[in-house]
Amino acid sequence: MLSLETRLLIRTVKKNIDHLVHLLLDIPLLQWPKLHFTTGHTAVQQNLFSDKIPPGAWDSHMHVTDPQRYPLATDAQYTPKPHSLTDALEFETSIGLRNIVLVQPSIYGTDNSCMLVALMALGPQHARAVVTFDPETINHSTLEEWHKLGVRGVRVNTQSVGRDMGEEELIETLQKYAEVIQPYKWVLQLYVLLRMAIVLEKIVPELGVRVCVDHFGCPDLKGTLSSTETETECERFNDPYVLPGFRSLVNLLREGNTYVKLSAPYRISSDRMLSDLESVAKELLRVGGMNRAVFASDWPHTRFEGLDIRPFMEVLLGWCGNDEALIERVFRGNAETLWG
Repeated sequence: MLSLETRLLIRTVKKNIDHLVHLLLDIPLLQWPKLHFTTGHTAVQQNLFSDKIPPGAWDSHMHVTDPQRYPLATDAQYTPKPHSLTDALEFETSIGLRNIVLVQPSIYGTDNSCMLVALMALGPQHARAVVTFDPETINHSTLEEWHKLGVRGVRVNTQSVGRDMGEEELIETLQKYAEVIQPYKWVLQLYVLLRMAIVLEKIVPELGVRVCVDHFGCPDLKGTLSSTETETECERFNDPYVLPGFRSLVNLLREGNTYVKLSAPYRISSDRMLSDLESVAKELLRVGGMNRAVFASDWPHTRFEGLDIRPFMEVLLGWCGNDEALIERVFRGNAETLWG
């Protein structure tokens, strides 16, 4: 007897079978390294990172969206434009990446259909996925089916929906998810404020699963830059440990079961040159760059659509000090370990 979620997924795939077949037939022909742009990128832009990004690199966080084919959740906070798998592959080729992690966006709630169809089209050789589900109702047969497709994580996202969990609620929630995913060795991916790392430091070592925090740990950098900075304020700006939760995040990275995504600086920084994020990023790289930090594009940059991520990638390479070993770990090695 197939589970309800599986039957719904099958119906969704059948309903969109023409689109799925098109994807399946189209992907082998794309030949990612030879993909031609249709969005105005030049050959120079396409090859910008070819000599810097290691072969087999990963984008550990990106999305596909199609509000017309896949209706949004009733409580969706925004309506994105359609961003197809073909669009995604064009983008990934433009920055020299071959492997991707599809992440369930908040707008679809626990309906993972849009993402799973894309994952099936890609296959597990070059793709993984992070789903969203209710730990109270999910069943193991569905989890097993998803695992075969390439799902390797579940996301707990309070930031995109503006939800503020207290300490007790967060601990209870993480314990429930960890219990469900532990048999599959999945990742518990968290999009919570940096200050919640103080709580995470208490509970993560007891969960028995790996944890990955989104977007530099989501620090609050408001007020770290000012045109009238005093000497003391400058010291604070250069010391990420004054940020609530940062020391706890560092302790978690050192403890060994926690990873951090170097991603979506535009959701954190108010400075075009990312000066207010530099000390945070460099310290995360110093502490966890060789084993606990992964690059992610956050494409298609929902609510910031049209943004060019290449300048951030150049800045990140600079933060790595052009250290080839460190770059290899951040863009490839650590992701391979994390996503299996």
